[in-house]
Amino acid sequence: MVTLRLGTFTRSLLLAAARRNGRLGEADLVVDEISVTSSKAQFDDLDRGVLDAVITGPDNVLAYHFLSDNPLARPVPSRIWCAVDRGLDLSLWLAPGASLEAVRGGRLGVDVAGSGFAFIAYDLLARRGIRADQYEIVGLGSTPGRVGALVEGRCEVTILNAGNELRAEALGATRVGSVGEIGPYLGTVLATRANPPAPLALAVGRLRDVLLTTAREIVAGVGLDDLASDAEALLGLAPDLARQHVQSLAISSTGFVTDGVVDRGSFETLVALRAEHRPTPELALVGPGLGEVVDGDYLAD
Repeated sequence: MVTLRLGTFTRSLLLAAARRNGRLGEADLVVDEISVTSSKAQFDDLDRGVLDAVITGPDNVLAYHFLSDNPLARPVPSRIWCAVDRGLDLSLWLAPGASLEAVRGGRLGVDVAGSGFAFIAYDLLARRGIRADQYEIVGLGSTPGRVGALVEGRCEVTILNAGNELRAEALGATRVGSVGEIGPYLGTVLATRANPPAPLALAVGRLRDVLLTTAREIVAGVGLDDLASDAEALLGLAPDLARQHVQSLAISSTGFVTDGVVDRGSFETLVALRAEHRPTPELALVGPGLGEVVDGDYLAD
């Protein structure tokens, strides 16, 4: 068996299903899922070899691979093995009892100020007439922790997904926008450092195959009751919310990417967001450089 240390922000139902259905074992893999506190911490651990692979936002790969102005202030050459999902209902949420007007002079809770989720939040607020200079940007770490921050009043608005938005809604938060307003979007990808050693590359290739096979089974309706139980245990969702979240995984516009293909249009969305909210000439490197970052046949126009 080969053990992979996989860094994630929110516990992965896809990985839980692959573990339960025996596909990880069949692929001679043991995956230790390690929760990370922020994208900065995730890529620092990836760079230092603390993590073998990550499930992360493609904007993080963009930032750490291509841009010098990233939270670590150093490059982390990276490789994308496949797309995993299209955002899992990524959306903008107000604190219980808060209005959009409360955001002016209030606080936007984000992972870190220069992260992809932060740029989504800036854009969705701008579409509602609220400029970034009208609120305080507060770094609150990964998505699960931001639910608590939102309902406890440590921010007026934040960006949530992957079942965390359902927890927030159940606690009185209000949805005010969705990433679907902006353009084609990829939520997460499977990534490693660039040019991993051959044994690691072989193991991650097998993990990719397992995750994509499992995603296709889930979208086809296989094992959904067990997956709902996983959502209760791993995400802290009530039974009805767990079933709702599991059903959303099969929605092609926001759920799993069953063929794993990374489309250029989604990266163009990320580049456009950064060009609007944190412009840099280095963004011109992204389009021509994608072919070197995305593995093999998993990049498409």
